[in-house]
Amino acid sequence: MLDLKTQKTTLNNGVRIVSKYISHAQSVSLGVWLDSGSRDEIQSQNGISHFIEHMIFKGTQKRSALDIARQFDAIGGHTNAFTGMETTCFHARVLCEHVPNMIDILTDIFLNATFDPLEMEKERSVIFQEIRMVEDMPEEYTLLLAEESYFKNHPLGRPISGTIDAIATFQPQDLKNYFKTAYQPHRIVIAAAGNIDHSHLVDLLSPAFEGLESSFTEQKRTVPLPYKDLQIHIKPVEQTNLCLLAPGLSVTHKNRFALYLLNCLLGGNMSSRLFQQIREDRGLAYTIESFTGAFSDTGTIMVYAGVDAKNAFLTSQLIFAEMDRLQHHCVSSDELINAKEFARGNMLLATESIDNQMVRAAQNEIQMNRYIPVEETLASIMAVTPEDIQKLAQQLLSPQDCAITLLCPKGAHVKEIKKLKEALQ
Repeated sequence: MLDLKTQKTTLNNGVRIVSKYISHAQSVSLGVWLDSGSRDEIQSQNGISHFIEHMIFKGTQKRSALDIARQFDAIGGHTNAFTGMETTCFHARVLCEHVPNMIDILTDIFLNATFDPLEMEKERSVIFQEIRMVEDMPEEYTLLLAEESYFKNHPLGRPISGTIDAIATFQPQDLKNYFKTAYQPHRIVIAAAGNIDHSHLVDLLSPAFEGLESSFTEQKRTVPLPYKDLQIHIKPVEQTNLCLLAPGLSVTHKNRFALYLLNCLLGGNMSSRLFQQIREDRGLAYTIESFTGAFSDTGTIMVYAGVDAKNAFLTSQLIFAEMDRLQHHCVSSDELINAKEFARGNMLLATESIDNQMVRAAQNEIQMNRYIPVEETLASIMAVTPEDIQKLAQQLLSPQDCAITLLCPKGAHVKEIKKLKEALQ
């Protein structure tokens, strides 16, 4: 279903073009999305999608890397790209008058990247630094280790950026071959939001994209089997970084709205139970938060805390206690109303961002194969009951279904870790 301001066109080869018209906007945000990400790589290819993302900006037959940068700067444009577990996106935002130039540049780099060997060697070094940078960020590194432990050898447990050993082996032809296989027309969604006419957008994009040939190779995604254990990693850090990982829901699950609110209540904002209990009431952590991850067929709930080593066991017990309370006691009407208003406010504020509108249009198409009005999502959130929250907590938040990862300083309180091990058995 589309609203009057959202339109969709599917080219003959399967490329989908979706636009959201925003009459008051002075700019247009456009993203070329691929329904494929690091999850779709085999182990020997780990990191190749992310490498391609970098290399697409490094030159085409008619533009050098410097030309691309200069031409975007010359129209006051902002451009970037990102690789996820299940999608890849190349996006830009410019004033309305510069949309034809933006599309000309974006389509050129997306369709005609040369994967120049010299540029590839330079970018390989950049990616090495990106990988090492994450290892110097305790919170990010802990979450990476937690996912690796929870999903084990499944692609969802591998880092999106790949490993230094894997990245070192890639050659230009490897990237070209993977690009040809993965970048199929039926996996491409082009989403735009802003002050632009849909038919004009299609006219600008069609000449470049409708000529793409498709081999219709199918992606073979397998549902992961989670591993629930305690993993301990030693590194010269100041705090013990604790990540608890519990099962979540897929991005299309019917109970995803209840999960959104459950996360808000658990640790998703400053009034959440974990934030109030662990930071405000006890002063155990500066950072304590929970968040969800959702994929096409599975999901996670993650709780992260950075604490003094001697408080690792106490913090874990407080987390489990709040999870237990959500399982055995219905949330109050007032608490749930506050969570719903938080969700409503976040969603409506996000609609004021043209970039967010573009992302939402693309994700709706890729994940749901339809446009979902904000009003429909808000209605689903408002319909969640305290009983829905409790039932979902009982389904997802059992300690025996959780895994814990610790990133600790050397010599961190052994007794604390031993108690934590015993508590999980």
